[in-house]
Amino acid sequence: MCIARMIMKTAVLLLLVQCTWSHPENPVVNTPLGSIKGTTLTSRLGKTIYSFLGIKYAKPPVDELRFKPPVPIEKYEGTYDATKDGPICPQPVVKPIISEDCLLLNVYSTKLPEGKENPKRPVIVFILPGGFYSAGATSYVAGPQYLMDKDIVLVTFNYRLGSLGFMATGDKEAPGNNGMKDQVLVLKWVQKNIESFGGDPNSVTLLGYSSGSFSTILHMLSPMSKGLFHKAIAMSGSPLGIYPIPHEQVHLAKHQAKLLGCPEETPEKILQCLKTKPAKELGDSLLRFREFGLDPILIWSPVVEPDFGQERFLTDDPIHLIKKGQILTNVPLIIGQTSDEFASNAFTVVKNETLTKAMNEHWEEIAPIAFIYERGTDHSIKVSKAIRKFYLDDKPVDKSQVENLAKIYTDALESFPINRAAKLLAHHSKEPIYYYRFSFTGRYSHFYLPDTNNTVPHGAAHHDDLMYLFHIGFAFPQFTAETYPAEDKMVNKLTTLYTNFAKTSNPTPTTDPELDNVKWEKFDLKDQKFLDIGDKMVISEKMFDDRMKFWETLYPLDK
Repeated sequence: MCIARMIMKTAVLLLLVQCTWSHPENPVVNTPLGSIKGTTLTSRLGKTIYSFLGIKYAKPPVDELRFKPPVPIEKYEGTYDATKDGPICPQPVVKPIISEDCLLLNVYSTKLPEGKENPKRPVIVFILPGGFYSAGATSYVAGPQYLMDKDIVLVTFNYRLGSLGFMATGDKEAPGNNGMKDQVLVLKWVQKNIESFGGDPNSVTLLGYSSGSFSTILHMLSPMSKGLFHKAIAMSGSPLGIYPIPHEQVHLAKHQAKLLGCPEETPEKILQCLKTKPAKELGDSLLRFREFGLDPILIWSPVVEPDFGQERFLTDDPIHLIKKGQILTNVPLIIGQTSDEFASNAFTVVKNETLTKAMNEHWEEIAPIAFIYERGTDHSIKVSKAIRKFYLDDKPVDKSQVENLAKIYTDALESFPINRAAKLLAHHSKEPIYYYRFSFTGRYSHFYLPDTNNTVPHGAAHHDDLMYLFHIGFAFPQFTAETYPAEDKMVNKLTTLYTNFAKTSNPTPTTDPELDNVKWEKFDLKDQKFLDIGDKMVISEKMFDDRMKFWETLYPLDK
């Protein structure tokens, strides 16, 4: 009996020693896959963040695994070193470390399990923006310093981009969506391992921005993602607008082959040759797919997968799936946009005489490229003419029309797809939907008015709200009450709204002076109420109503 007691006390002591030893500068957690050693950061308000960086969740997708679905990691040998940012996936950038062995994730927590005590905090899994061709989940791109003051566990990750992630040849050689299947594997990893970091696998919120938001809505419809998350936040992106979801991307595969000197005759020959090319060459070539200035902003993308007996991520057009009631992960949703999403594209055009001239002389050919709708059809021509009449009054594109051109970019690429998603899901889902517009303009922005030396933002541009959820260290300072009081208040507002939602499925469960005492009302088809997040937060109705009705006449849901 005494020996049994001594063994038990020794075991408890060892466990406590391990947990205590693991908490300072190099915390160690034990997961079903093995031990992982991390490091520490400090939150905006001074909390210690236990950071585990560059954790592999899949085998390196190289050699014969290139253009194939991800293969999960089976075990970590020894103690996995997760103390530094890992490389990002191949893409057209210069400074960060790039590698094809990039299927990595990061976990941030402020309270790890101790003995049998596990805080089981709500988990937020963040899918980065980047148009399916750029961005990486490093601590200086999506810093956790703001969100981690709110007692959650945060996961960020890389997934394959461009042709490496979205090659879709329309046959069994490459049915498509490997980048989306990378995302699914992350969600499965979270389900199996997040308790080891103090997270609750039964309370996972999927948060996506731009292409990440596009992805988030697709996960709600995918059989592969069913049951892997419990709430969703879709910021500035949606697959439910005028962009036609392709069933294959053979033309892109051929163009990729041509750019890298590969034969274009058959998918098999294309893939055989591309497998021999350095990953950097595939990543660097992505910008050479542009056709008009910065456009189109979406090139490689998810597809409706043909059925060759494989596990399919997307089985039908998203609008068809929703209309058929096939919302397979039907969860509470926050969805919305910034007020001035893509003004930068419009300014790029009007500042360039060549682009302006081309747009004026070849409007019907260029409009579908810039605003991403079908090309070369009678309907396409009709849409192009209607857009020019409604927004530009049939006048030429020039500097005097830049704000109207900005509205076209914003509405075609963001406002209408997002508005349609809110309406479709409100009609077909029983779960609450919270709709918003972010209109706050702070000192910093991703787009400034020309000739102001980066001092005057042009409204709330695409990505601008993201800087109040994450510390984007490579571009912006950390906001504090002392140095940036207005921005500091916005950090408090956004992180409170979104973590309230992650914890309770309601962004405003109680009246809170910090949130301007606002009660964020659910979106419905009658009043179409939304939260306008500006200097003050207020409830408004029918966002951009006349403009949305215009697009609905061009793309009615019954056609």
